[in-house]
Amino acid sequence: MTEILFIKTSSMGDVLHHMPAVTEAKRHFPGARITWVVDEMYAPLAALHPAVDEIITIAQRRWRKRIFSAQSWREFFTAVKKLRARNFDKVIDTQGLVRTALMGKLARGERHGYDAASIREPFAARFYDVNHKVGWDLHVIARNRTLTARALCYEVQDEPDYGFDRKKIQPSASGNYAIIFHATAKTKKEWPEERWIEVGRALAKRGLEVVLPWGNDVERARSERIAAQVPNARVPERVPIMEVAKLIAGAKIVCGVDTGFLHIAAALGVPVVAVFTIAKSHTAIPVGPGPVEMIGAANGLPEVRDVIAAIEKVTKT
Repeated sequence: MTEILFIKTSSMGDVLHHMPAVTEAKRHFPGARITWVVDEMYAPLAALHPAVDEIITIAQRRWRKRIFSAQSWREFFTAVKKLRARNFDKVIDTQGLVRTALMGKLARGERHGYDAASIREPFAARFYDVNHKVGWDLHVIARNRTLTARALCYEVQDEPDYGFDRKKIQPSASGNYAIIFHATAKTKKEWPEERWIEVGRALAKRGLEVVLPWGNDVERARSERIAAQVPNARVPERVPIMEVAKLIAGAKIVCGVDTGFLHIAAALGVPVVAVFTIAKSHTAIPVGPGPVEMIGAANGLPEVRDVIAAIEKVTKT
């Protein structure tokens, strides 16, 4: 095995969940060259994995918005040229979408993916040379690892290892602070502001500074409203994903809704309390070497008391 191409383009959580599969593939084939197709937004995360030799970036959202732009087409054809630049022994699409299956079709090599019963978009299964049945009851990390192992003919073993090069994620801050990620791309996954205020106050009583990152103007306004009601809280400047990861690396605890940043925290071993406002199964809970508590929404919105109890649990020393 000399050339392996992985296709996992987005989102942040999905990219992180694919990393243990990359770790395991490299462990079984230490001499293999590994290439990863990933969205430009998440390429810095993929680059954290020391086993990745080459990253092919795509910019689907930006290209779609500027479909008549010459620059968009130049970037698209550059990505295609890289896909076709060499013959891959295995092309493995762990994303399982029609668009990612089509990317695999552009590459040279034996294409592997889920079968129609194991995939979010069943039509995508038609574009693979080899289909694999992988149970939906598995955690998403286990699904990625299982598909990869079957494509490369080995057995999944041991606990998931994200394979981070931790030298690239040195904490950007030091001190006694907690992070609250109250924002997410889907508003139905958000938790009411007044409940975050209560949680923020509980964290402040524990002697923690409460940090409230944001990604757009709406989120910044919410962070500022929460911070105004929480002692010793601050709203940092907006920074790139990698700088947020470094901020996470130095935190005492991370609390938040269903967002990729929780998965970064879990992967780094930072204590995590995940607040899911939509009923969520075990297949998507953050996984990592540190303590993780998931407060779900089986019977309405999670209660503040349950979140505070989870904070007490993960921060016990």
